[in-house]
Amino acid sequence: MSQALVRTAAGWLLGLMLAVAAGVVAINVVNNSIASPQQPVREYFDALQKGEGEKALGLLHATVPQSSAAMLDGTALQTAAARISGVKYGDAEDRGGNRVMVPVEYTIDGSALRTEFLLEKSGTEWLFFHRWAIVPAALPVLDVTVVNENEATLNGVPVNMPNGRNSFAVFYPGEYEASLAGEYFSAPSTKATLSGREVPAAPLNLMTEATDGLKDAVGSKVKEFLDTCADAADKEQRLQPDCPFYHTTNNRVMDGTIDWSITEYPTVSIEPFGGRWVMAPLNGKAQIKAKQEDLFTGAVTQLNAVHDFSFTARLDIDADTVKVTPLLSY
Repeated sequence: MSQALVRTAAGWLLGLMLAVAAGVVAINVVNNSIASPQQPVREYFDALQKGEGEKALGLLHATVPQSSAAMLDGTALQTAAARISGVKYGDAEDRGGNRVMVPVEYTIDGSALRTEFLLEKSGTEWLFFHRWAIVPAALPVLDVTVVNENEATLNGVPVNMPNGRNSFAVFYPGEYEASLAGEYFSAPSTKATLSGREVPAAPLNLMTEATDGLKDAVGSKVKEFLDTCADAADKEQRLQPDCPFYHTTNNRVMDGTIDWSITEYPTVSIEPFGGRWVMAPLNGKAQIKAKQEDLFTGAVTQLNAVHDFSFTARLDIDADTVKVTPLLSY
């Protein structure tokens, strides 16, 4: 009986030792996987790519600086994280004081980047499993400016730009792209890649330009003004009409023969100045044809002259209309 008891006890002891060993292994496996320092970082990246800003903010334990929150959720956030690929989570590196650093390597648009996350042990669960949390810090801010506009598009989302500028709190890593594509004014898109809080992103500056559509519309109105002016000069038979062009001569020009035409229309150039849009001087050429009589000899000859002219105009634009007001000096 004693030998049987010994064998039974030995069996139980071996089973207990194996169970303890298995438990230790299981604890280590859990602490190196779902309870590892990498796990909050994995969950954070997952939240970024799903556009779950509230969850990402909670995992990052970040404070939001005074700025626009337009980039912190939904489409804007998903777009920022959409080009992150090839994510690799490195081994945790001890930083002392129950803190570790988890490096993450990835690419954005083919560029290899690295972000380091500082985490601290925040306790245990079920006595054995570690609990880790990303050390709190403030979110970085991305500055955006746009010339002579009060709105723009950032990561596909329309954003307000009071007085042509705004600041946006952003998550990292991510890519942020600003653009402006209006009917009358547009700007080439510009991008900034943010890999960490410690490395501020370069400001995004949108250099607004008049669209070809606006230039064509203004050019059409300038052409209409000049053609109307030339027609009125013909009807009134005037050498010096109320137009940007005129002709002077010592000869007598015969009534009924004066014929004005525009041979070269101005090229329209629209530039920002002093918070509004102004037109560069409008330069062109006008031709006059007529019959003229020399007052000394009485000889009649054909007048055919081309004159350079230049004038300015005021440009007024609202949501639906373009108005061009010629400014002539006589």
